[in-house]
Amino acid sequence: MEASFVDLGLDRGLVAAITDLGYEVPTPIQAGAIPILLDGRDVLGQAQTGTGKTAAFALPMLQGLAPERGKVQGLVVTPTRELAIQVAKAIYSYSQHDDVRVIPVYGGQSYSRQIGRLERGVDIVVGTPGRMLDLIRRGVLDLSGVHYLVLDEADEMLSMGFIEDIEAILTETPASRQTALFSATLPDAVRALADRYMRSPEAIIVNPTQLTVENIEQRCYLVHESDKLAALALLLETEDVTSTLIFVRTKVGAADLVDALVERGFQAEALHGDMNQPARETVMARFRREHVAILVATDVAARGLDIDGISHVINYDLPYEAEYYVHRIGRTGRAGRTGTALSLVTPQERWRISKIQRYTRSTIAYAKLPTVAQVTCRRDAQFLDKLADQMALDAFERERDLVLKLIKAGCDPVDIAAATMQLARAGEQQRPVVEVAEVQLPSRHRGAQHGRRERTPRRPQSHGQRRGQEAGMVRLSLNVGAAQGVRPSEIVGGIAGMSRIPGKAIGAIDIQHHYALVDVAEQHADHVLRKMKGWKLRGRVVELQRAE
Repeated sequence: MEASFVDLGLDRGLVAAITDLGYEVPTPIQAGAIPILLDGRDVLGQAQTGTGKTAAFALPMLQGLAPERGKVQGLVVTPTRELAIQVAKAIYSYSQHDDVRVIPVYGGQSYSRQIGRLERGVDIVVGTPGRMLDLIRRGVLDLSGVHYLVLDEADEMLSMGFIEDIEAILTETPASRQTALFSATLPDAVRALADRYMRSPEAIIVNPTQLTVENIEQRCYLVHESDKLAALALLLETEDVTSTLIFVRTKVGAADLVDALVERGFQAEALHGDMNQPARETVMARFRREHVAILVATDVAARGLDIDGISHVINYDLPYEAEYYVHRIGRTGRAGRTGTALSLVTPQERWRISKIQRYTRSTIAYAKLPTVAQVTCRRDAQFLDKLADQMALDAFERERDLVLKLIKAGCDPVDIAAATMQLARAGEQQRPVVEVAEVQLPSRHRGAQHGRRERTPRRPQSHGQRRGQEAGMVRLSLNVGAAQGVRPSEIVGGIAGMSRIPGKAIGAIDIQHHYALVDVAEQHADHVLRKMKGWKLRGRVVELQRAE
């Protein structure tokens, strides 16, 4: 008979809280770690994401909180801001029957907000090493009262170069603290850390199982964030797509991406958590019947999604957790079919691909994006195939008569055919093709599989800027900007597609809050201004003019 959470020694209040959240029986890591942690001993746990390790360390932490509220009592150190937020939310949800104060701290958020919360008093702090150390040095994060400390995903933190920060944080906590270290793998560096800072830890090991499907081809593409939309368009144009499920992180991102795809002539609809059931069922029915080829979804919205025949899963945004990656790509390659999983990876996210590969024990190969020439060639081939099929029907007497009339009027048959093809392919102008430049990594990062440390400063630059202003360019202004969610790739794609100028003729792009500036080659400026009249971007008619 399986043990219950009560059997593990948890208080009734905590058991009630997690039961309300849908927890039924403990997972292996929970059953192994919770009793030991409740007994006050250190734990060295090896477990993958998705095995329930957050509850394994958070529930004993909550049960062990002392009634006094003078100082921070619990500390959880995580490798990423996303995991810090996730863990903090989980701890807060477990403590719904108690007044427990939890705060996530991480880079990218206002110092003043985090400092204000800390000064008002918190019980548990969850955060990334860099920001924690900054707050300690500012004198606002006092760890002298910590009696329960967790290092979550320790192997990731060490591989990202956080060892010095972690050791500095550990020295700020009392030597008498209880420590729990959780890691997907236990390399020598993690074991050495445990030997130095833990007291005879009890090892709890949960063996992972094979997680990926052999008949799914996995590839990833290294692109800058600003080039994602253009990269996605190249892939959709060149892959043998029948139906595609594209994953993004947020419902806002799903809506924005669908708008951008539809604007480019792709059939796409969004699926997100705020949709009511009738709307969800309508979208799903259209996707199943192949009335819509592309479905853009969040992880939450895709729960319970069970559709056979999905040819491609595309991670437009990489998931924060490797477990979600497995869930995502498992929606293709079903029922004995083959499937394809593609991921767009920014330079800062390369370490996530390494993490996913370790978790899935599979290889995800980096590939080169298709070129504009390849897209053009494929479009030509597809058009010729359709034309051949139409000619085989031999059911165009009226059209043949029109051709004969034009020839009789002195028109060249080749010109007639070319003009007709141009009209037939007018819709392709709605799908601009933009060459995506290959990401150039600094030499010290080439071949590396992990991103930068969180606290490494980044060189500031204008939002959306592609490159510096060059000689021989004319600056144009647009009446849309960051407030409308405009991206550089949309500006490049729109101008290149409608005015038919090469992408290299478009230079620096500077997106401000309510407007944007774009440089185009001087010889094309007047042509662009003529051709772009009536251009719509993000639902607004764009006023394009020479900047003063």
